[in-house]
Amino acid sequence: MKMRNKLIGHCGLDCEQCDARIATMNNDDELRARTAKLWCEWNNTDEIRPEHINCLGCRAEGVKTYFCACLCEVRKCCIANGFDTCAECSDKDVCEKLAPFLANETARKNIL
Repeated sequence: MKMRNKLIGHCGLDCEQCDARIATMNNDDELRARTAKLWCEWNNTDEIRPEHINCLGCRAEGVKTYFCACLCEVRKCCIANGFDTCAECSDKDVCEKLAPFLANETARKNIL
């Protein structure tokens, strides 16, 4: 199954609803700051800065957050295997990389 909507991430999340994409599209520095703070809390770090919050979507052309571009193991795996999303992978039900994303109802619906 090929996902044509480029705003559905490799992991199934809806990039159109992502605060990083919304902040980028609206050039919203206040939302960038709130998102950076939240992502620092989620990732137990203080390294994510508002200026890092620029993304058009992990499958879309253009800028991506550092996490999406360089660190996301799901994205790396999909690209290496030539998949648009994890929905194309026969191991998606047992994938440890994908499992945290499947806790999100939207991602789960888009992938499984």
